[in-house]
Amino acid sequence: MNLHEYQGKDLLASFGVRIQRGLVASNTEQAIQQAKKLQLETNTNFWVVKAQIHAGGRGKGGGVKLAKSIDELKLISNEMLGMYLKTPQTSKEGKLVNQILIAEDVYYSGAEQCSEFYISVLLNRSTNKNMIMYSTEGGVDIETVAAKTPHLIFYEEVNPNIGLTEFQSRKIAFNLKLKGKAFKEMIHFVKSLYDAYIKSDASLFEINPVLKTSDSKILAVDAKVTLDNNALFRHKEYQVLRDKREEDPLEVEAAEYGLNFIKLDGNVGCIVNGAGLAMATMDIIKMAGGSPANFLDVGGTADAKRVEKAFRIILKDPEVKAILINIFGGIVRCDRVAQGIIDAYKQIDNINIPLIVRLEGTNANEAKKLIDQSGLKVDSVKLLQEAADKVATII
Repeated sequence: MNLHEYQGKDLLASFGVRIQRGLVASNTEQAIQQAKKLQLETNTNFWVVKAQIHAGGRGKGGGVKLAKSIDELKLISNEMLGMYLKTPQTSKEGKLVNQILIAEDVYYSGAEQCSEFYISVLLNRSTNKNMIMYSTEGGVDIETVAAKTPHLIFYEEVNPNIGLTEFQSRKIAFNLKLKGKAFKEMIHFVKSLYDAYIKSDASLFEINPVLKTSDSKILAVDAKVTLDNNALFRHKEYQVLRDKREEDPLEVEAAEYGLNFIKLDGNVGCIVNGAGLAMATMDIIKMAGGSPANFLDVGGTADAKRVEKAFRIILKDPEVKAILINIFGGIVRCDRVAQGIIDAYKQIDNINIPLIVRLEGTNANEAKKLIDQSGLKVDSVKLLQEAADKVATII
């Protein structure tokens, strides 16, 4: 689950991580009130207005601006709220800005007297260890740094049986070329950041930039936080942070019906039971010349109701030119799935694209017979390759 910047910063602050303070607003009047409140609390003279969307690169799209007066803040807020912000990480339509963050100015003595760093915490799946990745080149895309100056990126892997050690925290501060107060501040920052990562069951913390201010304070100016959905049962307080407006509406709808659905950019809708079989189905569609429009795992109980919901969700995608159903009857009998497909087909009036069905496993022959005798415009096949080839001839 992705968090907005202001939510991520609040989470970090609760674990003792120093942050750039700010207040969120959803309209211009509230933004002005938050700016005045922030000025009283922090003595800031300027405000940074940041669009709150689940995407990086906001500054490049005009989603981060500096306001030097209340009038300027009002103008920026009016422009930013309600705009569709386009960044390298959004679709071509962009994302609607529903909220903005009014943040304090932390470059109070001039940017030339500050230093920016990059720090992230994530899981290195190849070693099964958490990893702190950091660089002296903060404030820019880490992908650019990796491509042009890979020697400026450092890694520190953490032994899960020991945790982050004092030596590792000091090593990070040393590699970032810090001294004196800033050196000690960075050690505390790294320790608190890793503690927050572990205790919140996060899958990613990305702080870009981490700032050393002119008076040697270390703080998070930005915060990209992703929490592990599978661990949310341990953190009831985090579940309310989910912003469904930032998620694909089809994925949200599918989740409400217990369907594992991820929208893709292809033209072949997929309805499959089992994640592994779904991946194999997507691969063979691609190899046959098609392109999967989604990942959809209906689970082990592919009854008529679940199949109907899957149909309706896929049919909302105008790019879908054909639907391939691939079910292996292990737990569930194929004839029951076939009857579910027939019932679902009859319940939906607007299925005007080809439908290819491949059922294999328990009672597969009976299932094929049901499909063939249903009178519906459904192509029933035996082999997965046959199904993929048939899709390729259609699209």
